[in-house]
Amino acid sequence: MTTTAIPTPKATPPDIVRCAYMELVVTDLQASRDFYVDVLDLVVTEEDENAVYLRSFEEFIHHNLVLRKGPVAAVAAFAYRVRTPEDLDRAVEFYTELGCRVERNASGFTKGIGDSVRVEDPLGFPYEFFYDVQHVERLAWRYDLYTTGALVRLDHFNQVTPDVPRAVKYMEDLGFRVTEDIQDEEGTTYAAWMRRKPTVHDTAMTGGDGPRMHHVAFATHEKHNIIAICDKLGALRRSDAIERGPGRHGVSNAFYLYLRDPDGHRVEIYTQDYYTGDPDNPVVTWDVHDNQRRDWWGNPVVPSWYTDASPVLDLDGNLQPLTARTDDSEMEVTIGADGFSYTRKSEDTEEKGFKLGAQV
Repeated sequence: MTTTAIPTPKATPPDIVRCAYMELVVTDLQASRDFYVDVLDLVVTEEDENAVYLRSFEEFIHHNLVLRKGPVAAVAAFAYRVRTPEDLDRAVEFYTELGCRVERNASGFTKGIGDSVRVEDPLGFPYEFFYDVQHVERLAWRYDLYTTGALVRLDHFNQVTPDVPRAVKYMEDLGFRVTEDIQDEEGTTYAAWMRRKPTVHDTAMTGGDGPRMHHVAFATHEKHNIIAICDKLGALRRSDAIERGPGRHGVSNAFYLYLRDPDGHRVEIYTQDYYTGDPDNPVVTWDVHDNQRRDWWGNPVVPSWYTDASPVLDLDGNLQPLTARTDDSEMEVTIGADGFSYTRKSEDTEEKGFKLGAQV
């Protein structure tokens, strides 16, 4: 794929601490509330007839997820907390130099959040940066409220974009670091995991038609919490919400489960990745034909996981148009015509093999 490189601004980027919340537009607010509150047990901080503000058990800021009623299911904001109020000025300078649309609201764009900057970034995503927040009760010690599948933290976002190296370079300019990626022998990059906090990622860039949101991920304490969520979904006769998993990733080493909410937004439940905070933390590169990269046990990836994603909005609330990926598709290069998944080359031969039973 040949695209125009995003220039490196001379302006200092904002000092991003972590991914902090996502604003989702949903078409049926009650159905979405039932899913995130009654099924996934997120905590309601505040709600009205147009929006529900939710947080995880260990969170002390007002929310990690906003469900806002709207006509089309989409993502309105990927929001990051910055280290100081002055970092909002840096965000304005950084994105203004890039020629991006920038808006600042001293009162915040959502309840519970103060002075904030929203931008349409060079990849077409709606990013928000904020520092000032309303503190709420942190429920980490309220074991009387914990459920067997309690979600304790917002862990990361995952974004779909056509040119992954272009996206990685821009995110590195913004201060992110690559922890893992997937490539092939020809040098095509299919996905990259990037972080600010010292875990595997705060966001990932996945190759595909974009800009779109692949998933938002919440963490549990242990993998048995994820199994409990699967059992609960089965008991509620809602197993159709399970898209993929449970399983163990190769990339990130985390235990995972992928769900689809009533609008089709993808939610990952995630736990047990690893520390990445040292300055010389090595980048892990996976071969796209290694069948353990996406699932450590070698289980196939369902096609919808590769093809489906949520649209994103511009700052006026309109759907962003998509740019097609022209580089190779991970699904197309790893799934044979007969539906079997490629495995990595064996140590003894250059021939690619297949995992029996790994049809999709």
